[in-house]
Amino acid sequence: MGLEIPELESMAKRCRRNIVRMVYGIGAGHPGGSLSAIDMLTGLYGHRLRVDSDNPKWSDRDRFIMSKGHASPGVYSILHERGFLTEDDLASFRKLGGSCQGHVDMKWCPGVDFSAGSLGMGLSFGIGCSLAAKLDGSDRTSWVMLGDGELQEGQVWEGVMSAVHHEIDNLTVIVDRNGIQNDDFCETQMRMFDVSEKFASFGWAVMEIDGHDMAQVVDAIDWADQVKGGPACIVMHTVKGKGVSYMENNPKFHGAAPNEEQFILAMEELS
Repeated sequence: MGLEIPELESMAKRCRRNIVRMVYGIGAGHPGGSLSAIDMLTGLYGHRLRVDSDNPKWSDRDRFIMSKGHASPGVYSILHERGFLTEDDLASFRKLGGSCQGHVDMKWCPGVDFSAGSLGMGLSFGIGCSLAAKLDGSDRTSWVMLGDGELQEGQVWEGVMSAVHHEIDNLTVIVDRNGIQNDDFCETQMRMFDVSEKFASFGWAVMEIDGHDMAQVVDAIDWADQVKGGPACIVMHTVKGKGVSYMENNPKFHGAAPNEEQFILAMEELS
């Protein structure tokens, strides 16, 4: 699409409103990590990803893997913007038989390329997608978003090592470094210290950005496209619950819905 920065920022705000609406509508879901990730999702889908809503299974499409699959409201909101989902689909969030299940699921939702649930598996899947593209002689790329709490999973680091060994340069990892996981702040649960340094020590090209600065988001996406000879990692520093005052940096809204009063306030703040 190649949208301009102001258009991307407007799209991200619309997505934020839909994220809150979905979670409020069913009284459950994960708003915090969706709101922290949505600026990058908007940048990817509005600026870079080669996808086609009229042909969701197009073999040469780029792949996006949301490894922290509970951030599904963020994925569904941007897929709605790109024409994969309707308003009725969004209204089916977490409902039996609906397109928009609680965790992203490629069997139910057009435009989703990875069925998530257990954390730590998305990078391995993305490596497989990238290697398959090379075997097919395709220039399609794979983009994997990981949560920072998810980095505590050992399988992630096996994948980090494998991607460098295989010199996979059509793969980018995006770490949503919002500092909060399911139960508490990451620093309380399990400190990860310098994430960028860890990826770099394995041989990855690494860039750190403010994940809520759309110009930096777009620049990082373009940078990742130019990395050759191995994989790229974008570590984006974000605020969990970004855009809704009482959700920001609040572990309670990792997996909680707003009440009616809170919903009204969120819609005012996101207007």
